[in-house]
Amino acid sequence: MSQTVGPVDDAVGYVLKQAAVALRTAMDAALRPLGLTVPQYSCLELLGQRPGLSNAELARGTFVTRQSMNVVLRGLQDRGLVNRPAVAARGRELPTELTTAGRAQLQTASMAVRAVQNRMCRTLTAAQQQALLDSLGACVANLADESPP
Repeated sequence: MSQTVGPVDDAVGYVLKQAAVALRTAMDAALRPLGLTVPQYSCLELLGQRPGLSNAELARGTFVTRQSMNVVLRGLQDRGLVNRPAVAARGRELPTELTTAGRAQLQTASMAVRAVQNRMCRTLTAAQQQALLDSLGACVANLADESPP
């Protein structure tokens, strides 16, 4: 006989999804006045930390499809927040970099997202936050491990 998940309020996956939706909602609200979506912000944040990423690398890092990342990048480029060469230096990759305006927008957006994160974790001690990071990292690693338990 198979076991069920049990009460959803006690299911780690369900509560994790609730947290993810709450975080996304709060980030959307914080970024909306800046004219940014969460994928656009994530793209700017990645480029701020790792300039020159390709469309495919950005898509993986922001959890969207390559086609969706094309739309995100086009919007950011039209607003003057990122630069991409018109022609690839090698292969088909078009490395993307932040413009001066993009770095300024990232600074403002990053502060807004940091405030959301601080609000989310306000009742957690530094040790509890580290334990949460460690636990979530272990969950990711466990699911990435393709061998059955």
